[in-house]
Amino acid sequence: MQTLDWIVLIGTLVFIVAYGTWKTRGSKNVQDYIKGGNEAKWWTIGLSVMATQASAITFLSTPGQAFHDGMGFVQFYFGLPIAMIIICLVFIPLYYRLKVYTAYEFLENRFDLKTRSLTAILFLIQRGLAAGITIYAPAIILSAVLGWNLNILIIIIGILVIIYTVSGGTKAVSITQKQQMAVIFTGMFIAFFLIVSYLPENITFTNALEIASASGKMDILDFSFDFNNRYTFWSGLIGGTFLALSYFGTDQSQVQRYLSGKSVKEMQMGLIFNGLLKVPMQFFILLVGVMVFVFYQFNTSPINFNPAATETVMNSSYAKEYTQLQNEQDEIFTKKKDLMTAYANTKSDAIARQIASFNIGDRANREAAKELIVKANKEQTLSVETNDKDYVFIHFILNNLPRGLIGLLLAVILSAAMSSTASELNALASTTTMDLYKRSFVKDKDESHYLKISKWFTFGWGSLAILIASVAYLADNLIQLVNIIGSIFYGNVLGIFLLAFFFKYVKGNAVFVAALITQAIVITGWWYDWMPYLWLNLFGCALVIGIAFVLQTINSPQNENA
Repeated sequence: MQTLDWIVLIGTLVFIVAYGTWKTRGSKNVQDYIKGGNEAKWWTIGLSVMATQASAITFLSTPGQAFHDGMGFVQFYFGLPIAMIIICLVFIPLYYRLKVYTAYEFLENRFDLKTRSLTAILFLIQRGLAAGITIYAPAIILSAVLGWNLNILIIIIGILVIIYTVSGGTKAVSITQKQQMAVIFTGMFIAFFLIVSYLPENITFTNALEIASASGKMDILDFSFDFNNRYTFWSGLIGGTFLALSYFGTDQSQVQRYLSGKSVKEMQMGLIFNGLLKVPMQFFILLVGVMVFVFYQFNTSPINFNPAATETVMNSSYAKEYTQLQNEQDEIFTKKKDLMTAYANTKSDAIARQIASFNIGDRANREAAKELIVKANKEQTLSVETNDKDYVFIHFILNNLPRGLIGLLLAVILSAAMSSTASELNALASTTTMDLYKRSFVKDKDESHYLKISKWFTFGWGSLAILIASVAYLADNLIQLVNIIGSIFYGNVLGIFLLAFFFKYVKGNAVFVAALITQAIVITGWWYDWMPYLWLNLFGCALVIGIAFVLQTINSPQNENA
């Protein structure tokens, strides 16, 4: 990090926070604070929805996912456009007609207060955890690669978000997210073109794609029904549709983004914009990761990209074995580098088979390195992360980009963290205020009271997110971790909403009990790994609907009215 990088990084973040605070100061009532005065245009809604989902995890983990496993992860998003259409046709008109502040208000009108409160609590649990991870993710990685203090980083990110989110509420979140998305897109496009320009002169972009294909990185579609494969066309289309329906249709952090729209049309156009752009955006981010992979076919790379993991094992009794693996890796690199150039010129199947053979050796060495890191962790009673997917892109940034651009790319990562965290805190505060505090505890106060308490809840959830981030332990790939947390809760919540929309036969008591049973079963299923996590959404959704119908049928002679 040079002086210019610090100027770009600090200047970008300070501008976003100051601009958001200044533009949205002085909210007069709860509607202004929670729904942004219903002034948002469709492009603001679309960018805000995208920024809420595209956290720092997206820009750190996704390129690393592509580096190791290729483009197949894009299948995860295939169901999103379908979900956007359904939400535009069903969810938005209903929310707009009822003039709700949160998605969960509708459930009390349809069922009862306890069902509304339970669903709101399920949201608060999963989104509260996710908010902590959203802060923790970039902090743990930046601290590892830059040597910055982890807890100080967590506190800085959290405080920056709290400042403008408490000040301006939903409008502040939406306005700052436009600036943040501009920084993010600019940074990622510059990174992509620089990676391609860093390839050898005789390797064109087309050659790079062919090299990636020879290594299995361009295998996008998998039509198999293999349950052991997390990312297939069918899991993305079916499981992804249910996950996107749950997230964009019932998660207040997203619902609040489009409830701020001027009209139903503006809200719908914002979501359609997101549906059209999201899959290409994720494809592009994965492609950046693939290009990083091609770059490292012509430039040496560490056997594990997490510097903290390397330091741990090199300070252990396994240092000699680890060094030997790195030497073997360097030998593979030297042999494979010549093959890559030859393949780019000839497209020979025989050379492609040789590359595939070396790739097997490469993966075996990387797995062996992880095992040594695990042993070193036990020897030193540490818990350093062995999975280095989240460190691949940041390693490339810090070691290869010119001055100034390093600061810009770090600003991209921190802007993404701030944008998604701001949406989460805004939604957590809104749900706590409107669904629990105002409805169940403190009623009949004036607007200024609920405005003030919303700001205090925003501050409280921000502080809790910082606390969760400070004690969090990172497991596996970051982007998968967030999606796993969502999958555990989202299916159940979506099932409750579908029962409310389409099954008038089922009443409140049956839904409430069914939701409790379903959540217990889904958590058990995840714990014992019954199925890939993407299918938990469909499983939870179908389960709560089925159990509710059974319970309602059993209780129907009592003419339950709820």
